[in-house]
Amino acid sequence: MNYRWRKLPQFTDDEVATLAERTNAPEVISRMLLQRNLSDLKDARSFLRPDLTDIHDPFLMKDMDVAVDRLSAALETGEKVMIYGDYDVDGTTSVATVYTFLRKYSDQLHPYIPDRYKEGYGVSTKGIDVAHELGCSLIIALDCGIKAIDKVAYARKKGIDFIICDHHRPGPEIPDAVAVLDPKRSDCAYPYKELCGCGVGFKFMQALTQHQNLDRDHLFDLLDLVAVAIGADIVPITGENRILAFHGLRRINQSPRAGLAACIELAGRKPGNLTIEDVVFQIAPRINAAGRIEHGKIAVDLLSEADFDRAFEVAGRVQKHNEDRRKLDRNITREALHMIESEGLLDRKSTVLFHENWHKGVIGIVASKLIEKHYRPTIVFTESNGLLAGSARSVAGFDIYNALDECTDVLEQFGGHAFAAGMTLQKERFEEFRNKFEEVVSTQIEEHMLTPEIVVDQEIELNQINRELWKWLSWFAPYGPGNQNPIFATTNVIDSGYAKGVGADSAHLKMRVVDPKTGVAMDAIGFGLGDKLAMVQNEQPIHIAYHIGINEWRGEKKFQLMLKDIKPA
Repeated sequence: MNYRWRKLPQFTDDEVATLAERTNAPEVISRMLLQRNLSDLKDARSFLRPDLTDIHDPFLMKDMDVAVDRLSAALETGEKVMIYGDYDVDGTTSVATVYTFLRKYSDQLHPYIPDRYKEGYGVSTKGIDVAHELGCSLIIALDCGIKAIDKVAYARKKGIDFIICDHHRPGPEIPDAVAVLDPKRSDCAYPYKELCGCGVGFKFMQALTQHQNLDRDHLFDLLDLVAVAIGADIVPITGENRILAFHGLRRINQSPRAGLAACIELAGRKPGNLTIEDVVFQIAPRINAAGRIEHGKIAVDLLSEADFDRAFEVAGRVQKHNEDRRKLDRNITREALHMIESEGLLDRKSTVLFHENWHKGVIGIVASKLIEKHYRPTIVFTESNGLLAGSARSVAGFDIYNALDECTDVLEQFGGHAFAAGMTLQKERFEEFRNKFEEVVSTQIEEHMLTPEIVVDQEIELNQINRELWKWLSWFAPYGPGNQNPIFATTNVIDSGYAKGVGADSAHLKMRVVDPKTGVAMDAIGFGLGDKLAMVQNEQPIHIAYHIGINEWRGEKKFQLMLKDIKPA
């Protein structure tokens, strides 16, 4: 795939030198801090050293006081409480977080995850009926519920109260629940708007902790689950999310709970230096596989299990589901790519596909895979319970939620955020929707958004890469949306003469990059860049964009450039 390179804003030498003097940081680092709007010394220190004392007062969130009062009353009187969450990673970690916290104070808790295939996304009538049969008088809805107007009214008729903890955008009407915690409410003054669903649940438990003077260590022990949710739900790792992810990742690396430790072991990894990227690609898919292939409740069981042997047994089932999921998404992706070509969809500004036999549990993954090949806002549909169920993924800079909002007259329902969404549709209206969505995307998307971009933080020389720079870079983690792993560019370098394709079908490029001006050389690997081999041969000068990494071989650590793209000089 071809990329366009875009450089982040640069600053004057005087501005850089001033911040470098105040922070004792290398100029490369000072430029990066300025690019992140961290010119104030206090803000820079808070960014480089995330501190839990800097998280916000949870009672700044609209309805938090009401929610805490209602839950406190339920705990005091021994009411039965259903803890209800969506079946994806954010939802299952939310339920595991709140359930694990509250079970220390109540034995009247009932975790519930809806069946992806029988109940669908969000609050279901069946879930409410189950709560009624169990004698629950309160449902805490996590990572869902913000649009459950009718379901909350249905529960009220059965004598069941709702506390909603969501982070998706509300519709024009807020459900008539006891409390609706959602920082994206227009009437909510909470200072940080980008919490994931698990993050909102954590803030609820933080408020309860403050109100009843409960054990703060018990609360902060849950941050490993919050970090998994932040990574998996692809929310910005900025502000409060950065603090929660930083300390949650530290917990994962130092003393992960039994379920996460089992997933890490089955992934062939060890705690110690796991990153958010490892969480996203190693841990989260295993948790997600439970709800995709069998049932999300298995993920809650795994994440709330305290005994490692029992957790490892459950993780083994999840591992098998993940292997099945990978086979499914590979096969469906192959079919979808063929469909794009055979149906003449290559010239469209969007990709919208449907096949009645595609597995509902993997269509979101398939949508993401299609974007890797054809960089377009993408929706993949399958048939489910008499309707078409779709999963949408977007490209950088394009708000797919707003685009779907323009298509509400065709859709049955939809929900989500700027980067991802889910929806249902009447089968006979598929072509109508596909054409309407294409019309909306064609009108709203800018042409440059249809080519993936590489955002270059700075252009540097190879001789600037040293252990001092690496130490400072390590403090910029955890990386994610809003704080991406820095990409550097170096111009007019050459290969030492040993470049070669490696891996299956020589898909990857391995080389040793040399700066002719200084003679400095470094190993480099470009995953998926095997087709660039001819470009780098015969000492042809090239420009490279890369992350800085460390490669360890037989106990020796060396810098390695993780190539993102190569262009001829």
